[in-house]
Amino acid sequence: MNDRKRKVMLTAKKLFIEKGFASTSVQDILEDAKISKGTFYNYFTSKNECLMAILEDANNESIIRRRELLVGRDKRDKDILAEQIIVRMQVNRELNLLPIYEAVFYSNDEELRNFVKTYHINELKWFAARLIDVYGEEAEPHSFDCSVMTFGMIQQLRHFWTAGTSKELDIEKLVQFTLRRMDALMADLMEQKEVLLEKQMIAPLGISHEELKGKIQVELIALKKKLEPDENSHVYTDFLLTELQAENPRVALLEAVGRSFREASNGTRFSDRVNEALYLLWKYVDIIKTSS
Repeated sequence: MNDRKRKVMLTAKKLFIEKGFASTSVQDILEDAKISKGTFYNYFTSKNECLMAILEDANNESIIRRRELLVGRDKRDKDILAEQIIVRMQVNRELNLLPIYEAVFYSNDEELRNFVKTYHINELKWFAARLIDVYGEEAEPHSFDCSVMTFGMIQQLRHFWTAGTSKELDIEKLVQFTLRRMDALMADLMEQKEVLLEKQMIAPLGISHEELKGKIQVELIALKKKLEPDENSHVYTDFLLTELQAENPRVALLEAVGRSFREASNGTRFSDRVNEALYLLWKYVDIIKTSS
């Protein structure tokens, strides 16, 4: 993503929050960003697509942060799972996305509602997979039921808290409280062998690890061309490209270098491009781990 496109997205997000999505026109974005109509439509086919790009960018940020939390740590640790849930809430708060999600939720725009619905389903699938990590393979038949119930509890408890008090909600306390309830729910479901939601609703990623590796290499090569030879990011790019060319890339090294790469790029002009490459890298690593 180039700097101008990023600027358009930031401008649009600001206006969507200040004026509301429905009340913001493409012309408003053009005037505030000081760009021509041609420039806007070079990046987005519509206002809807601009909003979807904003939400997708935030989603990628959440996925990267979540995946970094697992580096060198035990995926069965429930405290890590709690941290990963909190990450999504933190990103939404940092980027002030809640007003935008609410606007989409209450809109009659089917395209946007379906887009957000897809992200919500993917979130449930992610959590279902993580529940299997924490509770073991015997939890697999019940993972999607528990995923839906967990997020339902978190959402309803947050709504009631907001409606009932002006005191700021302790998100960590909320998540830990909910996960402790999940212990009892999961144990009971496994004992009763009861399942409501179909297992096939948890669909695997529809891309091979070789295809994904190719996409990562394309991103890294494009990024490398933008970097100066003496920049630290150049070293990380070279290492990842070399490791990805190996017959059996070393997952632990990809994880460690990927995290260091992101830390080194934070605040630089290439941080967005690095995030795009690392988003694919984490998916690639997870596919390798799942298949090994």
